[in-house]
Amino acid sequence: MISIDLNADLGEGTGHDDDLLEIVSSASIACGGHAGDAPTIRHILKVCRARNVRAGAHPGYADPKRFGRFRLVMPLDKLLSQIREQLFLVRFIADEVGHPLSYVKLHGALANQTAEELAFAVGIFATIQAMAPKMAVLALDNSQQVRAANAVGTPLIREAYADRAYTADGLLVPRSQEGAVIHDVDAVIARCLRLAKAGELVAIDGTVMASAARSICLHGDTPGAVELAREVRDALEGEGIAIAANAPELPKD
Repeated sequence: MISIDLNADLGEGTGHDDDLLEIVSSASIACGGHAGDAPTIRHILKVCRARNVRAGAHPGYADPKRFGRFRLVMPLDKLLSQIREQLFLVRFIADEVGHPLSYVKLHGALANQTAEELAFAVGIFATIQAMAPKMAVLALDNSQQVRAANAVGTPLIREAYADRAYTADGLLVPRSQEGAVIHDVDAVIARCLRLAKAGELVAIDGTVMASAARSICLHGDTPGAVELAREVRDALEGEGIAIAANAPELPKD
């Protein structure tokens, strides 16, 4: 049977984390950088444990005023320190709750920058691996994130986005550009089905791209997010596709 993972970014103040946790199989939890605080992290992890949802950390630039969506210029050691602080926080709470973290997914501008810049991504992923050698990274498929994960030798989960437009080179269309976020429910569902069944994505210019992604991100901070997530899951299961947190790809020798 074909299976696909559905993941959502949680702990970002949307007010419907619990609803999404009834639908998704993986939860990427904001850990104090762009959003998130200890009580919220603890609550989400407890719900993940109760519902058998895979949990991951979702660190980003420590810039809550701009929600981590702007690239900050700073010394690399300062940025790596910010990432470590966020991971220490969420890992401590995960250990306390008894629901360990399985992966790290970068947020916003930090995710986009690592998707574009290989050397930068290697530095970030090497820091994550040094903290938790067995923890996977949830990475945008066909981006420099995947190449960096392979270079560092960290377990890998390849990801695609349900509601974000792609450029022809496999990167996300900037949010400042018209059409960057897909609001048409039928279009989102069609994209998810095509990815799950045929391993294909269609870029904003019509280019058809092969994708090995087996995890689909459903954004929690867009209008109607819960209803959209339910419709996506129902459509996938209606085609006989199981929703499951698939095991990461292990590093190649």
